[in-house]
Amino acid sequence: MKELQTERLRLRPWKPSDYKDLYEYAKSEQVGPNAGWKPHKDEEESKEIIDLFLKEDETWAIELLSEGKVIGSIGLHDRTPDLSLVYLNQKEIGYVLNPAYWGNGYVPEAVKTVLQFGFEELNLDIVWCGHFDFNHNSKRVNEKCGFNFRFSQEKILERVDGKVVTSLYYSILKEEYEERTQQVE
Repeated sequence: MKELQTERLRLRPWKPSDYKDLYEYAKSEQVGPNAGWKPHKDEEESKEIIDLFLKEDETWAIELLSEGKVIGSIGLHDRTPDLSLVYLNQKEIGYVLNPAYWGNGYVPEAVKTVLQFGFEELNLDIVWCGHFDFNHNSKRVNEKCGFNFRFSQEKILERVDGKVVTSLYYSILKEEYEERTQQVE
């Protein structure tokens, strides 16, 4: 993963030594269930997840520069939520943030940087972002970052005891991203 940096954040590859920072927020009931997984039961589970992140190489650690601490993660994943668009070069953004850092604009800052990377360096045609209908924080992030609602779909969360949820899918097409970027300039 290429390291990316914003004014306040470094998006970087995970390190095995990040497990304590990951566990600090991954154990929270406010984090995992909103993202489709159970809270981590111990630091060993967080170590295993970091090993998975390193193997898959599609998830950055979000490091707060002022503290030198990992406060969340953001990934750019190979997923195709709408199979009728399988011919497009696409990825899906997923993110989580330590609740102690909510409300500071860190996730929109990270998402905007990942969108720039996706469209300008990976030459993506479309970037997706989804959230469960009860996750109002992610809905606000999607709207702030210029994603447009496309469709909803029921899902069964295998990692959360088969809970049935409604996923709302948003996307940004490259043309929409370029148009928005030109308006800012």
